[in-house]
Amino acid sequence: MIPANTTGEGGTTVVYGADPEAPEPGPPVLDLYLDLRCPYCARAENALGGTLQQLADDGEFVLHFHFGTFLDDKLGGQGSHHALAALGAAADVGQAQFMAYLRTLYRNQPHEGHDGFAEDRMLLGLANDVPGLRRHTFDEAVLERGYHTWAKRVGRAFDASDISVTPTVVFRGRPVAVLDSGGQAVRPEQFTAQIHDATE
Repeated sequence: MIPANTTGEGGTTVVYGADPEAPEPGPPVLDLYLDLRCPYCARAENALGGTLQQLADDGEFVLHFHFGTFLDDKLGGQGSHHALAALGAAADVGQAQFMAYLRTLYRNQPHEGHDGFAEDRMLLGLANDVPGLRRHTFDEAVLERGYHTWAKRVGRAFDASDISVTPTVVFRGRPVAVLDSGGQAVRPEQFTAQIHDATE
């Protein structure tokens, strides 16, 4: 199955902010490369996720999410893969549910060495925090592994890209810093300034 609100061959890119009825070419694309077990991705999302969503809602750009699962190989386990499959089920429910669930996953991310996201019980429990997500179709997709083949395809697409570090953010062909040299998230105004500089 391929979730709604995706694009690319096999739906390997999750989209937020695109209006299918909007005339071409529409807003520019901001690409985000993430792994759901990556603590630095969580740090960036927890600090900047609201800003990203607001800028997308304002039509500044469309968000294209590319997810890797390489930390499963590096750390052992299946948490990145299982969480990504659950996130695909959320994307199928709606863009708002996808974004809220993504934020919830990162806010409750287990320690890097703990494979908590591999547990359906945890993934379903966190979905309780997202209004409108715990529908029968979402629960069934998580429990029946409905989007696991899709998640593998997404991970392979990430591996085939020229991106090897998460989080990586690219806008108009230029990297956008979401972490400073010390590995801390940049402030929202610093992020927004980079977007405006790239737009001018």
